Amino acid sequence: MKKSYILSRFNYTRRLANVVKIGDVHLGGSNPIRLQSMTNTSTLDTDKCVEQSLRIVEAGGEYVRLTAQGTREAENLQNIRKQLREKGCNVPLVADIHFNPKAAETAALYVEKVRINPGNFGNQSKVNSRKSTVDSQETTDDYRLSTDDFTTLLALCKEQKTALRIGVNHGSLSPRILNQYGDTPEGMVASCMEFLSICKEQKFDNVVISMKASNVLVMIHSVRLLVARMNEENMHYPLHLGVTEAGDGEDGRVKSAVGIGALLADGIGDTIRVSLSEEPEKEIPVARKLRDYIVERENHKPILASENELVSPYTYTRRKTHTVENIGGDCVPIVIAEDNASDKTTPDYVSFNKNTVTANGELFPLFAAHEITSSTTASEKILFWRLSLPDLTVGKLSFLEETKLPIVILLESAHQNPIGEFRAFFHALLNANCTTPVVICRKYAENNAEDLQIKAAVDIGSLLVDGFGDGVFLQNKGDIPAETVTGITFSILQSTRVRITKTDYISCPGCGRTLFDLQETIASVKARTSHLKGLKIGIMGCVVNGLGEMADADYGYIGAAKGKISLYKKQTCVEKNIDEKDAVEKLVELIKAGGDWKENTEK
Repeated sequence: MKKSYILSRFNYTRRLANVVKIGDVHLGGSNPIRLQSMTNTSTLDTDKCVEQSLRIVEAGGEYVRLTAQGTREAENLQNIRKQLREKGCNVPLVADIHFNPKAAETAALYVEKVRINPGNFGNQSKVNSRKSTVDSQETTDDYRLSTDDFTTLLALCKEQKTALRIGVNHGSLSPRILNQYGDTPEGMVASCMEFLSICKEQKFDNVVISMKASNVLVMIHSVRLLVARMNEENMHYPLHLGVTEAGDGEDGRVKSAVGIGALLADGIGDTIRVSLSEEPEKEIPVARKLRDYIVERENHKPILASENELVSPYTYTRRKTHTVENIGGDCVPIVIAEDNASDKTTPDYVSFNKNTVTANGELFPLFAAHEITSSTTASEKILFWRLSLPDLTVGKLSFLEETKLPIVILLESAHQNPIGEFRAFFHALLNANCTTPVVICRKYAENNAEDLQIKAAVDIGSLLVDGFGDGVFLQNKGDIPAETVTGITFSILQSTRVRITKTDYISCPGCGRTLFDLQETIASVKARTSHLKGLKIGIMGCVVNGLGEMADADYGYIGAAKGKISLYKKQTCVEKNIDEKDAVEKLVELIKAGGDWKENTEK
């Protein structure tokens, strides 16, 4: 890249984006990071959409999105808007469009913003009839992208003063893009840039962009790549951030906080939507906590550091370290906890009496920064050494490079911007070719589990996705059970895909296209399968993004029609149109037939 995606990897500065007018709630520039959610009721049901929109606004939502899969739904947006305005609610409405350009044109007459998906908008058909595969010899010349539908929409949006979101989804890239790039961050960027180039040609700049995926690594890398590319082209469009199909409960919150938080911590993002498989209004408090935690970093004390040029922010590469017992090297990141109490997952080490750590009954000393020197000798297998960036002098770096002691660094930070200080420490180690393993340590004093989930996922997850950290030590002095804290640690490791210890559910938040009771179904699927550690199960309300977003899922449960479910093994549909009442048990049968079932011994 000729230009970086941000000014500094260590110091927080919010990216300055263009201002986009979305009704009376402007986006980008110096405006606050906006919060939004999406209704999950049928857009033809005016009363329910209005009722749910009001709940979203009451919770603090600043934009409300509704699906408009056809012109009937798009037409009814007029009635929804009218009722909201009669009730004194002026929240800007956003129409969510897939496939149907006519629905987009209709919606643009009634709402403040229209979202289209470049992967399935308009005519992107094959010129010839050969089957498309990523491995074939076809090129983009074998496909046709008709820009007529898009330029027509742009003209209408310009006339109506309607904003536009170009919303790229990892799960629904066009055949043209997949043929050339595969389902990669590079493909997502290419998909976005070709539509942005049309906007530029048509002199339409009231544009917002999103790059979403259920895989947080893909989502983060795609956004960073896009911003770098836009910098090269002198483009500064505002960004909407979100992790698709994040799920519900702790997993949904942690995954969203990692993906959205890592980018917000980079200074990127002008509006956010936390996609939970729960009632839409429950998304807003999570989004607010996430935003507020990040903006606390504004005007922090500068962090002086030198960036290691070999560290790419656009791909995942774990920092190379040597192994000390089961820490570092090719070992999965370890978990240190303050208490061994856990009903599901056991930590690798347990803090004991504040100055030692035990594993399998063995005691290992915990050393403060000044307690290990060149004269230190030890017979222990591990020396845990507590350090922070201010401790990392030139002398300590030289000592770490040369020593044969089995040191594992417990990395701490009391800085206003802990991510920046942690990154600076890791880059200093890389610049010195130091391979000492490092455990990321964070201390909080939270009394609410959701607050801890969000803050820890931001601070720790942002480092793990950068390839930093050979372990995590999460501490909390507030009123949260120790086993809950340990569970959050494992959830962060799972969401960043560096250590898988439980079933991974990829579930959409639901919208007006959803073909079954999503929350009830997720609960039923979890009740039968949550003991299958390491298995990935996709639960999707419809097929719009379903197949793509659960691309790496082992099994899929997708709405096919009202009350009907199709089941998938990987990307292959195994059974179609199963009655919803039988579908969960059929899914269990499919998992058993695939050889991935284990009986639950934890009951």
